[in-house]
Amino acid sequence: MYQKKIEEFIDAHRQEMVDDICRLCRINSERSAYQEGMPYGKGASMALSEALGLAERYGFAIHNYDNYVGTADLNDKEKQLDILAHLDVVPAGDGWSVTGPFEPVEKDGRIYGRGTADDKGPAVAALFAMRAVKELGLPVSKNARLILGTDEECGSSDLRHYYKVEEEAPMSFSPDAEFPVVNVEKGRLQGHFTAEFEASEELPRICSVKGGTKMNVVPGKAMAVIEGLDDDLVRGEGKKVESETGVSFSIRGMNETLEITAEGIGAHACGPQEGKNAITALLLLLTRLPFADCGQLRAIRSLTELFPYHDTAGGALGIAMEDEISGTLTLAFSLLEITADSLDASFDSRCPVCANEENVLKPVRERLREHGFTLTTPAMEPPHHVDGESDFVKTLLKAYERYTGRKGSCGYMGGGTYVHSLKNGVAFGAAMPGTDNRMHGADEFAVVDDLLTSAKIFAQVIVDLCK
Repeated sequence: MYQKKIEEFIDAHRQEMVDDICRLCRINSERSAYQEGMPYGKGASMALSEALGLAERYGFAIHNYDNYVGTADLNDKEKQLDILAHLDVVPAGDGWSVTGPFEPVEKDGRIYGRGTADDKGPAVAALFAMRAVKELGLPVSKNARLILGTDEECGSSDLRHYYKVEEEAPMSFSPDAEFPVVNVEKGRLQGHFTAEFEASEELPRICSVKGGTKMNVVPGKAMAVIEGLDDDLVRGEGKKVESETGVSFSIRGMNETLEITAEGIGAHACGPQEGKNAITALLLLLTRLPFADCGQLRAIRSLTELFPYHDTAGGALGIAMEDEISGTLTLAFSLLEITADSLDASFDSRCPVCANEENVLKPVRERLREHGFTLTTPAMEPPHHVDGESDFVKTLLKAYERYTGRKGSCGYMGGGTYVHSLKNGVAFGAAMPGTDNRMHGADEFAVVDDLLTSAKIFAQVIVDLCK
């Protein structure tokens, strides 16, 4: 019902939608230092102001929650549906070839630029869905609210601020993943652990080890400084480890020491098997070299036992598990710093629905303790699961099927969205199945036709759920 009207409206406003997306994507809204009245810096606040200006121009009542979150309401009726999108972006990064990261362009049916797919493009698609319902006068008796956040990429503290003063809607979705419906988001254990040992000056020795950039990234690079070994010996062992792991090693002399650099392939922590972990490969190499025995070396050997290179499922930690709803547990050893007398390390595990603190957190703490490490992480984030047979999810799938002609189904993801902590929240769109939008990478893009289809689907969902 109303499909023809919705399709004609969205298609007629195609260029406006593209222009609005480009307007938002010209703003670098990466989180930056706090400024008065701007909790996540100037860029995020500018993007929020611009987006709320668009919503107000299209006739929606808006509200700014202290520059943390902004909202646009379809009407002033009873709360029913929240649509949660975010306007902040990850850093631009290097390697852009089609256009600059904040110089969005439309080319060959795609909009290129940072934020086009994650998540400014989908946010605008949701706004135009609300426009369609409003301007076509489609009958609704309850409210749909578009919630625009500015800190999704760095922990979602914006939503915590918002939900201190607002209640959840009975139903929520975030267009920050892919269709059809993601009704399961894995749990997460961000494990941080430490160790101390007596410093040793005996040669040969390891002076330092360092690797990783963020907790949720498989490290593509790691470095160690060693002393007292011949560079040909190190290079030879490096070749052997490279043949086993695919991680390459370069050796450089520095005064009386050697600097070893491991070069792997970075990946998101929710898919560690897609990368080549430079830290675990470097640790493997260090255990193959004839260093003098000491507490530091024994700690490194323990690390290779607990986090062996090819183990991305937590098997060595005793937490490997899987279920039919959400697949296997994954684990990425992501951050490490070792000095002469201390060790500081972190890993990121994405845990299926069957996971809990009894079968994940406690075994990890005990296993680390057995090897002299102290886990400082007090708790894990539980998995999120919404019933795939609920009327809410079935309504979403029905709209997806109607506008795409594809079969709808539920799925899971290792990453998290704004709805992870919401009782009845799922991820819904805006990428179509099989589309790699290069989110978080160079040349990020959104397919214009997919965004148009998303807007149509969202409009139908608003009508169906708020009627």
